[in-house]
Order: sequence, then C-alpha cells, then structure tokens
Amino acid sequence: MQGDAKATLILAIANQKGGVGKTTTAVNLGASLAQQGHSVLLIDLDPQGNASTGLGISRSDRRSGSHALLMNAGAPDSAIFATPMDGLSLIPAEQALSGAELDLMNQPEGEFYLRKALETWKKSGKFNYILIDCPPSLGLLTLNGLIAADQVLITLQTEFYALEGVTALMRTIDIVRRRFNPAIKLCGVLLTMFDARNKLSTTVATEARAFFGDWVYETVIPRNVRLSESASFGQPVMLYDPASTGAKAYASLAQEVARKSETRKKPHAT
Repeated sequence: MQGDAKATLILAIANQKGGVGKTTTAVNLGASLAQQGHSVLLIDLDPQGNASTGLGISRSDRRSGSHALLMNAGAPDSAIFATPMDGLSLIPAEQALSGAELDLMNQPEGEFYLRKALETWKKSGKFNYILIDCPPSLGLLTLNGLIAADQVLITLQTEFYALEGVTALMRTIDIVRRRFNPAIKLCGVLLTMFDARNKLSTTVATEARAFFGDWVYETVIPRNVRLSESASFGQPVMLYDPASTGAKAYASLAQEVARKSETRKKPHAT
C-alpha cells in the first residue's frame, strides 16, 4: 500500500468542544493504523499541543511544527518528528501555533494554507493516512483542517447535550462543502467515553445511532483509565497497555476506519 498516491487519505478529526476524546482518538487511531501496517502522519493543529505531548514530544523540543508547515517556513519534511510507534510520524504544535489564527487572518486565502502545504505529500503517496487533530473550536485553524481533508471523523462523547454540539459541527461541514471543499465527506461518527453502567451513556448512544444511522461506527471507545495514563507517559495506549480495553477498541476502530473510509461515496446530508 505504501507508495501508492491514490491511497493517501487526509482525515480531519474534529469536534468544537474540548474533552470529548478528540485528541485521544487522533493519537491512538494513528498509532493503531500504523501498527496495522499503514504509513501515518499526524498533524497536531491544536495550539494546546496535547497530541504532541501524548506522543512524547516535549515543548522544548518542538523546533518546528504545524505553524511552520502552515506558513511555509522551511521544507515541510523538517517539521516531521518520529514517535514511539513505528510507522507513525508527527508534526507537533509548536509555541508559534498559538498565534496562527492572527497570522492566517492577515493572509490572502489563509483558510487554504494547510491544503496547499499537504499537496506534495498527497501526490507522492508518502503517507497512506494524514490525520489532522483539529482544535476544539470553529476558527481558522479548524477551517484549514476541514478544507484540507478528504473526510471528517467526528468524536461524540456519550454525555448530555452531545448531539446538539455535533449538529452545529455538521452545519459547519456543510458550509465548508458548499463554499470551499465540495469533495469533503463524512467518514463517520465515533462514540467516546462510553460507560455501559451509565444509563445516560446508553441513551445518548441509542439516540446517536437513530439520528446518524450507519454513519456511527460500530466500535465504541469506553471510559478507560489506561487511555489517560498512556498520554501522561507520552505513549499511545497500545504501547502502554496493549491488553487494555482502550487499546483493543482503537485497534478495532482502525480496521473499521480503513474499511469505511474507502467505501464512503456520498457526504452525509446536513
């Protein structure tokens, strides 16, 4: 599969809310896809830089990163870092990314900068998957991620008001499709932080499947302490504790994403 330019898929992982498993999913989905033999690049587009920290890249070591990539400051490959997982590379969120919204605002067509930056890699097939960890907001950085993406994976925490937030994001994706990126598609909706002992989790999951139908992944990400612990140790969960329920869930998700991302032909009606 490596070296096949047609196989390159750019997948934005998004939710305008924080604390919904977005970054955890970006890190562990990327690691699981790499573990299953794919070449993966994860772009940390969130100024908080949690994906970078979760993969063991300290803030002091982030000499170059996603801000440099966006602003075309140096060769794109110079922003790529190795990670603890073979096959998974990272473009970290360096300190300068916190000012990227203002930088982009002052540039003509600043919302297209990431798409332009990724053109060479997409054409060359250097990576099978390029994952974008978008910020928990709907600003210019997230807009760059959505415009650059072929498909979007939405994380939906199984908690109160979750569906309302995702509905707002779906409207944003529809606007992006109509105005900037007509090819963008929904890859799927991922249920996160699921607790089978909690009636609310079950209710939200049922409502999500009723609303989104088969766009909801069969795989559900459970509440699992190993997921939080692994991030604090700078490792994806499948390295930290491969036998944990979190590691098994993300391995299952990677298989499902690989399968469904190739078969999604029409965007979800919004």
